[in-house]
Amino acid sequence: MIIILADDLGYGDLSCYGHPTIRTPNLDQMAVEGMRFTQFYVGANVCTPSRGALLTGRLPVRYGLTGGTGVFFPNSAGGLPQSEITIATALKNKGYQTGIVGKWHLGDLPQFMPNSHGFDYYFGTPYSNDMIPFFNQKNPPLPLYRNREIIEKGPDQSLLTKRYTEEAISFIKKNRNKPFFLYYASNFPHVPLHASPDFRGKSERGLFGDVVGELDWSIGEILTTLKKLNLDKNTLVVFTSDNGPWLKKGENGGSAGLLYEGKGSAYEGGMRVPMIAWWPGKINAHQISTALSTTMDLFPTIMGLIKADIPGDRVYDGVDLMPVLTGEKKEVRQMVYYYNRSDLYAIRKGPWKAHFTTKPSYSPEPPTQHLVPLLYHIEHDPSEKHDLSKQYPQIVAELKQAFEKHKVGVKPVPTQLRAIKASSNK
Repeated sequence: MIIILADDLGYGDLSCYGHPTIRTPNLDQMAVEGMRFTQFYVGANVCTPSRGALLTGRLPVRYGLTGGTGVFFPNSAGGLPQSEITIATALKNKGYQTGIVGKWHLGDLPQFMPNSHGFDYYFGTPYSNDMIPFFNQKNPPLPLYRNREIIEKGPDQSLLTKRYTEEAISFIKKNRNKPFFLYYASNFPHVPLHASPDFRGKSERGLFGDVVGELDWSIGEILTTLKKLNLDKNTLVVFTSDNGPWLKKGENGGSAGLLYEGKGSAYEGGMRVPMIAWWPGKINAHQISTALSTTMDLFPTIMGLIKADIPGDRVYDGVDLMPVLTGEKKEVRQMVYYYNRSDLYAIRKGPWKAHFTTKPSYSPEPPTQHLVPLLYHIEHDPSEKHDLSKQYPQIVAELKQAFEKHKVGVKPVPTQLRAIKASSNK
């Protein structure tokens, strides 16, 4: 099993999702050979909580990855709680070899790092690639880890994608005769943008396109490796992004296509992302799914595949996607929840989305509370332009009820994102 996660890649940043100048032939081919999702969501609108949601199958608000600073920084004292069960932990307990290549961003103290959360092998950076001295002079140079050891400080970021690709392929080859799980979490196209000399200056979209093009190449190398090793028909590969595009970065940020807004917002552009699932022989080719689905669905999907019981001592927010992937069902969920940090801003039920609070991403203006929530028919109006709350009061009432029911079922926990280390001179 392989999960590939881009960083800040928007819904509209791939050619198979409609970008006019960014070319992504390998991801396009992956979509042709598998299933491309058009209504796939993340569990949060920024890096740290989104990654927690993917790995645990649970909304981040349930275990303190909301509020506070929003994401972990080099001086953060918190991390993904050790009480949480990750996909890697569950698979390791079933005899899988588990590896992560790339960005972690779930706490950089030893007790929170990948090797303490079920991963046998780790090669990558503990947080975002912009958290370096020019971003904050108190920050250390970006560290590059191999397992628990820092092997470099301030690595050449233009070579990271190539190095990650080599590490990912090495992990696959090393474990070709064993069940394995690889989580490849790229640092890109999160700013600062870096591409190797082989890709720099090649895209009509400029440097951002170069970076996405190199990521596409990397994924192509991994899929080719699986085919050469005759592992393709026994490997589920999922590609997605951690949240929408960072629009405030201008040309260095991506695009949400026809969706409104981006990273840091509860609008569609902040939380609906590309997703491609590939498993030759299990997932039919040429499939496009409109099923509502989320990154949190990957946990129960994988638990079902390995015939592992989902722990009954906690609430899970994912559902098994295999019936959709195999074509048995068109839908497996009706609800999606849109959190902004600790607050529930919007919910979706079927085609209807209600905004109870709105705020543009990274804006100094305060949130706007809506006594009567804004109502959008998302399948007719994915750009969220036409408020239909006056025309459909009964739908508003139904979504209000669902909103309150969900809030009652979420037990507040202290945030892990507020505590600061006594010293950040790591």
